[in-house]
Amino acid sequence: MPVKLVFRCQFCVASPDGQTQAELERQASDAFFGMYVDAHPSRWLTWHGRGLLGPTRRACPDHRGELTAYLRHHYGTIGSHPWKMGPYPRPPQRAGTVNAATAARLGSGFAI
Repeated sequence: MPVKLVFRCQFCVASPDGQTQAELERQASDAFFGMYVDAHPSRWLTWHGRGLLGPTRRACPDHRGELTAYLRHHYGTIGSHPWKMGPYPRPPQRAGTVNAATAARLGSGFAI
């Protein structure tokens, strides 16, 4: 049965355009932990919390600042992950999980 992932901004009812939707779908299958990731071309911001750092959250370009403020307020005392400053990395243009070489190249914050 075919399914379609529906992404919405955490702070409003905005939904991404087609290209950004495709990139958010690719990000959904990656094994990130405690990391902000940009989704271009519309500059959506995704927080891959997982575990103690909460669920995956997304924000439209207008609410990127609200998302980081929310996460820093709620999860900032648990670890340094929510305090990371931009620019945020873009994941490799492929589906699947992140391997060791990719994790080493993009820096810490990845679960392998």
